[in-house]
Amino acid sequence: MARTYFVVGGEYADTTFTTIAPGHAEERFGPFEEHEAHECWRAITGKTVDNAMVRYFIRSEGAADDGWYVVGGEYSDTTFQNIVEGRPLQTFGPFDRKTALDKWRELTGKTVDSALTRFDLCTADELTR
Repeated sequence: MARTYFVVGGEYADTTFTTIAPGHAEERFGPFEEHEAHECWRAITGKTVDNAMVRYFIRSEGAADDGWYVVGGEYSDTTFQNIVEGRPLQTFGPFDRKTALDKWRELTGKTVDSALTRFDLCTADELTR
């Protein structure tokens, strides 16, 4: 079975983004191919950027792979909790672990002079938390 992708999320009860807000339901868009899922995610998050309680994730189903991602970007401060306003959290993957590590090295090498830019490796499970 081929891997398919979904964009899921909505309005959450708080900024842990674990529980959908009362009176709301989790939204699910797809299935998509990976590129289409990212396009859908960009369109939806662009419309909801002003609501800090709304968040969407890309989730995949289907054929197994190692499921490693590289995520990050330019943060507003050195706590690395919030991406600079108006900029998206950058997500690359899924990759096998070696390819993810190579992508991480590429990105961190390009941004080594920016104290506010950070990229991390994570698994698919960690990405959706």
